[in-house]
Amino acid sequence: MPLIDLELLGNPLRAWMIALAIALVGAAVLRLITRLAARRQRTLDRNQPRSLPGRIAGLVGLTRGFFVLLLAIQLGSLALSLPAGTRQALRTLTVIGTLIQLGLWGNALIRIFLQARQEEDPTRKTTFNALEIISRVAMWAVVVLLALDNIPGVEIDTLIASLGIGGVAAALAVQNVLGDLFASLSIALDRPFKIGDFIIVDEYRGTIENIGLRSTRLQSLSGEQLIFSNSDLLDSRIRNYRLMQERRVEFTFGVTYDTPNETLAAISGIVRELVEAQANTRFDRAHFKEFGDFALVFEVVYYVLAGDYNVYMDCQHAINLGLRDRLQRQEVEFAFPTRTVILQPGDTERNP
Repeated sequence: MPLIDLELLGNPLRAWMIALAIALVGAAVLRLITRLAARRQRTLDRNQPRSLPGRIAGLVGLTRGFFVLLLAIQLGSLALSLPAGTRQALRTLTVIGTLIQLGLWGNALIRIFLQARQEEDPTRKTTFNALEIISRVAMWAVVVLLALDNIPGVEIDTLIASLGIGGVAAALAVQNVLGDLFASLSIALDRPFKIGDFIIVDEYRGTIENIGLRSTRLQSLSGEQLIFSNSDLLDSRIRNYRLMQERRVEFTFGVTYDTPNETLAAISGIVRELVEAQANTRFDRAHFKEFGDFALVFEVVYYVLAGDYNVYMDCQHAINLGLRDRLQRQEVEFAFPTRTVILQPGDTERNP
């Protein structure tokens, strides 16, 4: 009998040689692909740091040797006639190795995604780190459960049920903490505000100093620090002034009832001149609005073309000073609460 036809573990030596050749070629091709991907990543990193193609190439470069070896052995085994138990064991090892490799790729994808978000908003490093840890734990838990499910004789239904009951009990025990944690993740992903934004929450207002895992801190206008739990903060109505493009300003003033009609008609034009003389403003209207209890009331509306509160106050300050000066020159008096008492003849006799 030729040596090549000699049987070994139920397969001729020829079959073993073919299986070995397939395994070696498969391993060589896979290793070549991973090395080319790693080289491509280094080239892209030099020319375009942090580019998406470079990150994807780096992902392929994370392929581990055990995964390549298992795939090569699985390919080579196709040329052999193996017992059912041996083939099942080889299949199980290949599936587990594939799951571990998928976990490594998923781990890298999580890091790439969160790093990109962190580059957009570096102030939330703590939140993104927590999100990364939670995502990795969840992903590897799924990998472990799938690996156990592929091992013959291992039933994971009972394990999953036990974990579910334990998870519910733990969630009930720390539901407030978990609520704040998930609210923090919601803030990180949805980004309704960021550090440095000026916001108003109900009757509280201030600038955001820190966004943590459980709470958010604001520096109020009066100087003290305001601390909100993240879940309470998201349940509130938040007014964020960061994206304000312009500010609508409305104010009123009153002049005395003895002001002549000609002067009343000219006041709107005076106000318009004063508003348009300011930088970053757009005049809307100025009208003689109503007859008040003690004044003829004017209503003025204009827009400040900036979100900065100090810019608005500077404009209003200049308008108020100019309005007072112009009305004084027109001999117009601002009204203030007064009461006129008219005495009829004989009142002094009845009220000595």
